[in-house]
Amino acid sequence: MRMIVKQLEYMYIQRSFSFVRRSLSITTTTTTQFISTTKTTNSNYSYYSSKSKETDMSQQAFSRAGLEDLMKRRFFITPAFEIYGGVAGLYDYGPPGCAIKANLINLWRQHFVINEDMLEVDCTSLTPEVVLKTSGHVAKFADFMVKDEITKQCYRADHLLEQHIDKLLEDKKITAERKEELTHVRAKAGDYGQSQLTEALKKYGVKCPDTGNAITEPYPFNLMFQTQIGPSGQLVGFMRPETAQGIFVNFKRLLDYNANKLPFAAAQIGNSFRNEIAPRSGLLRVREFTMAEIEHFVNPHDKSHPKFEEVANIKANLLTSEAQDGDKKVVEMTFGDAVKQGTINNQTLAYFMCRTQLFLHTIGIKPERMRFRQHQQNEMAHYASDCWDAEIHTSYGWIECVGHADRSCYDLTVHSDASRIPLVAFEEFKDGPKTIEVVDVKINKSKMGSTFKKDAKAPMDYLEGLATKMEEALKLRDELDAAGSATIVVNDQGYNITKEMVSFTQATKKLTGQSFAPHVIEPSFGLGRIIYSLLEHSYSVRPATEEDKAEDANKKLDRAVLSLPAIIAPVKTSVLPLTQSEALAPFVQQITRLLKEQGISSKVDESGVAIGRRYARTDEIGIPFAITIDFTTVEDQTVTLRERDTMIQVRVPLQQVATTIKQLSENTLQWTQVANTFPAHKF
Repeated sequence: MRMIVKQLEYMYIQRSFSFVRRSLSITTTTTTQFISTTKTTNSNYSYYSSKSKETDMSQQAFSRAGLEDLMKRRFFITPAFEIYGGVAGLYDYGPPGCAIKANLINLWRQHFVINEDMLEVDCTSLTPEVVLKTSGHVAKFADFMVKDEITKQCYRADHLLEQHIDKLLEDKKITAERKEELTHVRAKAGDYGQSQLTEALKKYGVKCPDTGNAITEPYPFNLMFQTQIGPSGQLVGFMRPETAQGIFVNFKRLLDYNANKLPFAAAQIGNSFRNEIAPRSGLLRVREFTMAEIEHFVNPHDKSHPKFEEVANIKANLLTSEAQDGDKKVVEMTFGDAVKQGTINNQTLAYFMCRTQLFLHTIGIKPERMRFRQHQQNEMAHYASDCWDAEIHTSYGWIECVGHADRSCYDLTVHSDASRIPLVAFEEFKDGPKTIEVVDVKINKSKMGSTFKKDAKAPMDYLEGLATKMEEALKLRDELDAAGSATIVVNDQGYNITKEMVSFTQATKKLTGQSFAPHVIEPSFGLGRIIYSLLEHSYSVRPATEEDKAEDANKKLDRAVLSLPAIIAPVKTSVLPLTQSEALAPFVQQITRLLKEQGISSKVDESGVAIGRRYARTDEIGIPFAITIDFTTVEDQTVTLRERDTMIQVRVPLQQVATTIKQLSENTLQWTQVANTFPAHKF
């Protein structure tokens, strides 16, 4: 018993960081308790560091081919419409993949929506053109594409440049200066504009990789799937490229639902669509994918967060914008220090970055293979003030999995202007009413109508909107006074306005508060990328046992293992009768019934193969526990309970096994406690 407990102590130390982080979002453990728990864990860290190289399977060389074979063979994912040859960038989730995805979404909803009191919505995927034209997606949501001049095969220009540079860097005779130049260009390729890409592709002599043919100059290709809404074909629509726009256009209703109080956050989980030029890397670049997005609306003058102090002392790996232009070193600092030093723009942005980090650690992403990379100035939209991507390291390199952006008030403002519906919040002045100057706009609708006829609505809406934009209104008034007319531009259309059409009068008004367009902090999760990264981080290979070798020396007997946390695992336990004896059958039925009563998913394997082979079957799809029914069960009503990663087994009373697994799966009970409570199984 002592030997088993010692083994488990090491196992616990090795995984303790993950365990305590899980408790933050699954149980009622507070962030403060998490920090104090981490301090206790740190005292054992040196022991973990010295031991990990000896026993940690994650130290093995990762085999992407092995994982891909497992994902296909056990139907985690498969190319969609495979019997017809499949379509690039489209994948179906099989039973274990679907279960992992569902568990991930459930945990995300618990960790964010419930714990942060968010308002969840479910908006349509089919989106009218006007919405995405207003947001800028119709004009700007594009990648640069090139074609093989002979075969017309399409390629994404920046990816083609990156691949070509990778080959140039393989030259063993390359000079240090040339290597530095190529490395810099490769790092910047994704940010290049059309002219920069054209120049780089010509400079380095990039050809079509499949044929060696010349390629065309790069040109923009819009990534949205266009369709028509209704039979007339007159109403253009798109499959949404992100879920965020549905939240923005419902802002007024969300604010009303929240009793007109800020700050508040809205969340949405759903599918988005992007017509990728060249889908690749499995789930990492696809044409249909699931997103989970949060839009946190705040007063632009107060981006503090009431719970920030709870996470201020948690550390993160940060790759700043400055470091990317310099030594490229990741720095470790607390979120509190990052905000104080101005590395992260504000508390709310930092708070959600930390919550994202805790979530990713909870599901099994390895902390040492995760970082936050800050967007450089040329990557950010003109309206954004700060952006950080949570990146996870995989065999494909660092992969952006969660974006965090301070989007300012851009989205609400453009939708307000286009719809003429003010998407604003109201805040009372803290020091009482104020008297301010306002502009009264009076429009000569008769004159406007006779001049612009059916097009009069757009310029009239624009002029009415100037009532809340005093500076613009007075500027237009001065132009009209000076020249008698002025041109305004609405939706890319110019209108010549004369003095007879509109007048502006300054007045004073007593106000109790003011309206403003809230700013938005947005965390955006790509669930497919997170799932793939998690599978890579969980995958390892366990050497064949003597039992395996004795059974069949000609087979490849190394065992794949997915060390998924129990809360994410597709199935929580397997149920394995030791033999096909009729004496054991009633216990299988009894145990599966008890598990279902507790809401625990299980997989029964009554095949006649050796128990070790059946353990291997469950290990490779990530099932964390195995219940074995043997002839001792018939005698004393106990079963063996095996833990996947340590392979240690204990004997548990049959009536307690379901509740024990439920507690283990919810992380309210640790495996060390189980081993201390129940006797070890004697082989």
